[in-house]
Amino acid sequence: MLLLLLPWLVYRYRRAARERHVTLQVSRQAAMKGVKTWVVYARSWLQAVRWIVLVLLMLAMARPQLVWYEDKTEAEAMDILLVLDISPSMLTKDFAPDRLSVAKKVANEFINRRPFDRMGLVVFSGGAFTQCPLTNDRRLLQAFINNLQVGRLADGTAIGMGIATAVHHLKDSPSATKIAIVLTDGENNAGDIGPIKAAEMAKALGVRVYTVGIGKDGTVLSPVQQNSNGTYTFAPREMRFDSSTLTEVALLSQGRFFRAFTPQDLNGIYTQIDRLEKSKITIAKAQRTTELFFWLLDIAFCLLVLELFLRWGPLRVITV
Repeated sequence: MLLLLLPWLVYRYRRAARERHVTLQVSRQAAMKGVKTWVVYARSWLQAVRWIVLVLLMLAMARPQLVWYEDKTEAEAMDILLVLDISPSMLTKDFAPDRLSVAKKVANEFINRRPFDRMGLVVFSGGAFTQCPLTNDRRLLQAFINNLQVGRLADGTAIGMGIATAVHHLKDSPSATKIAIVLTDGENNAGDIGPIKAAEMAKALGVRVYTVGIGKDGTVLSPVQQNSNGTYTFAPREMRFDSSTLTEVALLSQGRFFRAFTPQDLNGIYTQIDRLEKSKITIAKAQRTTELFFWLLDIAFCLLVLELFLRWGPLRVITV
């Protein structure tokens, strides 16, 4: 719009210049021969440089950009909630350094392999809550996982409450594929909702539940008492694991049950889950653009310096 004012500005300037023009009367035109030099011709074009500077400034204000491309990626994605057991038994030493540390490490690796999925985190012990809602922010989710600690909830293993919390969070998801991956090392012994009831809720709402049992069978070095300073006393004890319930939960929701006896097993399980059915989506990334306005400003600045140098240097007019 500002460029439309340019012809009017040029007209006003030329009109004012004519009014300021001094007429010198001579008897013959021949008397003026040889008076015009290159300086006279150069000065007639000097004002054009200033108009060019003005045009460049107006164009720079419009902020021109060079668009390289719009990156559209067709990807396979789903909504996934990781449901992690943070009961004290997850500190058992049959995994080095403990089950929870290995579970956190493998979960982070799984997240890195899923760049297009929305993922979240539900934790449970004697109760359950959503630690991180569904998000595409990988670093935020991994920060929540890295900061997980036992003892934040009442003791117990409320597997059903963990599944129910995940299902409640996923029920309004627009994704065609909704997954809950439940990782635990014990049997359900707490909570108002049992695992089977939670699995029926998941089936009704289209949420597929994959259950993962972590830990070795038999006698293991496990927490038996929490000390006053928050640490735990460890002693050998027989761990019980309810594989049948977790298998039934997975079958009811059309998922699968996995058993991880070693960290390698756990990593392999997440790799298998990584190959699950996915939904096709198209992700449009931000356009890559190059700003051009600063080039226009640089050129305008150089021309303005040149014009001032000429106007007050070689082409200067001395009025007497």
